[in-house]
Amino acid sequence: MSDIKQHIKKILIIAIVIYVSFLLQVSIFGRLKLGGVTPNILISVVSTYGFMKGRRHGIIIGFFAGLLLDIFSGNIFGMYALIYMYIGFLNGLFRKQLFGDDLRLPMILIGTSDLIYGLVTYLVLFAIRSQYDFYFYLMNIILPEVVYTVLVSIFVYYVILHINNWVEKLEKKGSDRIGNY
Repeated sequence: MSDIKQHIKKILIIAIVIYVSFLLQVSIFGRLKLGGVTPNILISVVSTYGFMKGRRHGIIIGFFAGLLLDIFSGNIFGMYALIYMYIGFLNGLFRKQLFGDDLRLPMILIGTSDLIYGLVTYLVLFAIRSQYDFYFYLMNIILPEVVYTVLVSIFVYYVILHINNWVEKLEKKGSDRIGNY
């Protein structure tokens, strides 16, 4: 029974992280545009959980983060869920290479993930509609968003790292308590 409670706590904590990140992305950072772009905090969350927890967690968290965007965006329904799932999966492939406080790999992965997100979004939303000004979109939207996302992701990464360490301590404490009975 305790395992189920711990699993539900983990799910609720991840759901709260996704929801708070979504709210920050659309409210606070929506008003803090730099160069006309906002950081993609949900990409940071999906990428971070992907390479911290693995492919399966990355896919699931990516699906729900993308689904949240799909529900509130009004674009092609399911597009963001699919993109974020693949991003979570790809980041999950790097789980074995993560070394806690080292920022290089996480920031490279988050930047690459945001670049992939920008390119796929361009292809789906603009190129299919014969709007081919790719250079303009790359230089004015995609690359500035990647830079802004990576800068904000430094803080997001450390917050998620501390939340993850806290949850693991709770799990360990709970399993130690069960083992003593």
